[in-house]
Amino acid sequence: MATVKHYIQAARLRTLPLSVSGIIVGSGIAASEGKFDILLFILAIVTTIGFQVLSNFANDYGDGVKGTDDEREGEQRLIASGLITPSQMKKAMLLTSISTLIVALCLIYFAFGKNNFITSLVFFFLGIASIVAAVKYTVGKSAYGYSGLGDVFVFLFFGLLSVIGSYYLFTNELSSWKITLPASAIGLLSTAVLNLNNMRDQIQDKKANKNTLVVKLGSYKAKVYHFLLIIGALVFFILYRLDTTAYSYWLFLLAFIPLLLNLKVVAKNIIFKELDGELKKVALSTFFCALLFCIPYFL
Repeated sequence: MATVKHYIQAARLRTLPLSVSGIIVGSGIAASEGKFDILLFILAIVTTIGFQVLSNFANDYGDGVKGTDDEREGEQRLIASGLITPSQMKKAMLLTSISTLIVALCLIYFAFGKNNFITSLVFFFLGIASIVAAVKYTVGKSAYGYSGLGDVFVFLFFGLLSVIGSYYLFTNELSSWKITLPASAIGLLSTAVLNLNNMRDQIQDKKANKNTLVVKLGSYKAKVYHFLLIIGALVFFILYRLDTTAYSYWLFLLAFIPLLLNLKVVAKNIIFKELDGELKKVALSTFFCALLFCIPYFL
């Protein structure tokens, strides 16, 4: 019988800091313009965590019923282990979808009020799109995670939408194209986490016909791709900061020390399951990078 502990396991709490990194960056940039609101920030964080938990539930369900998780490395998957039944997980997904959508509607209302109907409608559909994207990653015959498109969706939702969307919630405007630089950086780092996950699982994924980008590229090219993701993120952050020399604005570089060390580990890796520990390193480094990037805006 499934317990609360099992659902907490399925929620995969270690993925949550990464999921809110974009919200932190977008909120920080808004704060630099004097437009930060603590209520909107909390609602945005809760909404994002809800979408991430839904994604993790759906991933457990989709891979579990397809047999992809039968020999999975890393965290235990609950459906594959029999601790949660598919019907129980579907109910958890439905409950998470509804509760997250309710919080998202509150966020939209407090951000735009009753009068900005068009903007509210756009963000409502973005919320629906986030739910669909979370579920369709591994669920269904046309699951995009099984055709190598997961990287694209992670970049868009964890990077561009998360940073630019949260910034817009506070400001109701897009004052400069430059916000796409940190948004792209967060998107690339989030994609790097997915790439590590897929590198770790590439043997089992190939057996299960889960054609991730790593399966399509092969191990060597996936390593090159990983290098480009990390270095690309570093370049985008640096380009955004070129107009200031204050040391506090460059603290984010400290988070790239473990990220660059990760590149060395990945380059030498032969036993794929050993990359599991690197997932946590890159995810937490991305989270701390977001925090360090925003610290000057709140000093």
